[in-house]
Amino acid sequence: MNEISRQPAARPTTQAAEGVPRLRWTLAEFERLTEVGILREDDRVELIGGELVPMSPKGDRDEIVRGAILNWLRRTLPNEYDLHAEPGWRASDADYFEPDFLIGPAGCNPTSIRPEDVVLLIEIAHSSLRFDTTAKAGGYGSLGVREYWVVDAETLATRVHGRPSAGGYGSVVELASREMLAASLVPALAVMLADLGID
Repeated sequence: MNEISRQPAARPTTQAAEGVPRLRWTLAEFERLTEVGILREDDRVELIGGELVPMSPKGDRDEIVRGAILNWLRRTLPNEYDLHAEPGWRASDADYFEPDFLIGPAGCNPTSIRPEDVVLLIEIAHSSLRFDTTAKAGGYGSLGVREYWVVDAETLATRVHGRPSAGGYGSVVELASREMLAASLVPALAVMLADLGID
């Protein structure tokens, strides 16, 4: 009896800006890499559009700014919302993010909240500023996250992204540290970052 040899199906790929195809990973495969010990918890890797992306290390300045913003959010966020710091957010079957802050409705599961239900995502950036305002912004926007802030840890200027679409965000506005920063979906969240006493 002749057996027909079966070729395994070709693995899906992604394509980087330089045009080189890369293997595309699913969320299930990404999680399996951790389960079997190939990736460790402290490897700080995100899955963005099916690509494994190492996260930039956080410097002292990032932590100072992050702590000040965390304290402000805790004092200011109304009770009908929950604040989650660095959740392992499984945004789709090809995306795993660890944003600095995710705000969603009270009682939401931060690991599996639907992108359109996220009220606000915030990233504190220094060495990762370019990546957070390009690749990550494109990913969040295409998923339908309604508002995304990127705070420059050095200058405290914030890029506010709104109007999500398949191509990213239709609106990007940069506000200086002495300009009022306000969340469009949570009006109570309004601040001038320069007033937070960050040295």
